[in-house]
Amino acid sequence: MPSTKVTLRRRVITKGRETLYLDYYPAIRNPDTMEMSRREYLGIYIYQLPTNEIQREYNKEMIKKSEAIRSIRVQSLINEEYGFFDKHKRRADFLIYFQSIAKSKDQKWMIVYTHFNNFVISKCTFGDVTVDLSRKFREYLINGKKIKNNKLRISQNSAASYFSTFRALLKKAYLDKLIKENINDYLEKIEYKDVRKEFLTIDELNKLAKTPCNKPVLKSASLFSCLTGLRISDILKLDWSEIVVAPDNGYCMRLRTQKTETEASLPISDDTLELCGERKTGKVFKGLQRSMTQYPLKNWIKQAEIEKNITFHSFRHTFATLQVAEGTDIYTVSKMLTHKNVSTTQIYAEMGNPKKRESANRIKLK
Repeated sequence: MPSTKVTLRRRVITKGRETLYLDYYPAIRNPDTMEMSRREYLGIYIYQLPTNEIQREYNKEMIKKSEAIRSIRVQSLINEEYGFFDKHKRRADFLIYFQSIAKSKDQKWMIVYTHFNNFVISKCTFGDVTVDLSRKFREYLINGKKIKNNKLRISQNSAASYFSTFRALLKKAYLDKLIKENINDYLEKIEYKDVRKEFLTIDELNKLAKTPCNKPVLKSASLFSCLTGLRISDILKLDWSEIVVAPDNGYCMRLRTQKTETEASLPISDDTLELCGERKTGKVFKGLQRSMTQYPLKNWIKQAEIEKNITFHSFRHTFATLQVAEGTDIYTVSKMLTHKNVSTTQIYAEMGNPKKRESANRIKLK
């Protein structure tokens, strides 16, 4: 027999009713919140003074149902199973959980949080998070508008990326035992649309390096990305303590990438190190702001008379494409880019494949 006694009790409330609850003595501890619980209200109400046969029969049925729940709780305590606490989890605020996770991640997570918050109109418990809700959020992303410009639709690739982030959150909530099932098993991904990956040729890169920029830190960080393949999120938080002497007496970056949370040791050349300026403490690229990657970057690219649609992420493509073109094997490039799967890097091998050029020149018109 369990050491805790479970008794069905009632308490007078409004409108001539009584609420039924279970009284645990001694109190039991919620294994998730570690709080002691003495009472469990069942959400079942009966008439305090039934006046007719219908009300008396109703009371009998509700008391019978409550006794059945009490018996189940006794059995659960015998088996040391505390699943009946799940309803407390279901009432917890999913948005608070989402926001706390998003704040520890990159900017994209906060964008997805904002979209989801707008989608549920700022109200969502863990109990509300279902397959149906997740599918509806998927449709919202496919057909929704951008946050900063509600006249423009979310692009397909952005929607795919946002939903992938949301699915990562669902997986974490499942692993944290905050939702009962792995909802991802029932969700379809949003497919990515093939897009042209812009990059700079070696001539364009040298041309850009010679072009003045009215934001010197932006120029240094951009060229640094071209020579290392580092993402803007990692460059923004790059600290001098992460640039250390490698075993071969050269320099390398020892960091944990923000997007993939990969521990990496990435060698850097002397030319690359010069872009960082004089060694100090704290952030390497002090004063660099993500907003500089918009209009200031576009103006600099325009001044360099480069007509391609170059974004900061294009510098990462530039690093990968030039490395492959110069003969660096795809496995090494994949490691330098901190890709988790070499197949992600394969596209750069296709972009710089010399065999394609050879095949294009084989057939000639005389």
